Amino acid sequence: MSENQVRKILAGLFTLAFNCLPGFALRAGFLRLLGFSVGRQVALHSWLRFFDARRNLSLGDNVTINSGCYLDNRLPITIGNNVNISHDVKIYTLGHDVDDPYCKAVGKPVVIEDDAWIFPNVLIMPGVRIGRGAVIYPGSVVTRSVMPFEIVGGNPGRHIRMRKEDIRYRVDYRIWFAH
Repeated sequence: MSENQVRKILAGLFTLAFNCLPGFALRAGFLRLLGFSVGRQVALHSWLRFFDARRNLSLGDNVTINSGCYLDNRLPITIGNNVNISHDVKIYTLGHDVDDPYCKAVGKPVVIEDDAWIFPNVLIMPGVRIGRGAVIYPGSVVTRSVMPFEIVGGNPGRHIRMRKEDIRYRVDYRIWFAH
């Protein structure tokens, strides 16, 4: 069995074990137990999928990751404080160089800064940094970094406008059976 096959099996078992845990506190505690960096008041909804069992995921305080999200944690994903990631978001850290004769894997870490809001069905591509307070509209494909307080939408993601910088809310979506 190749190393890649073993990694896939481990990722599948890790994802299965994670999603079998009832409740936000148990899921966050499971990640902490395995050495992940997980802040306070983190809501990890069910049916998250992890590409790898590596600990390349860091979550700040008051983070919500809603159901159906896909986290490609082969390279680091760093999520700041007070961040909402809505359902069915996909975050990629690796892809393939289609111009390379062997289609080699290439990638970069993804960073989502404090107070960002990612709406449903967004794709975030490798190397993207989403600035503080930025908003990504539903269905967007984010291929470039996003400025602080910028609102982005579309495919590819384009500048819509700037958001007001006065953010007073606290993300807390620890709602049972929420979608």
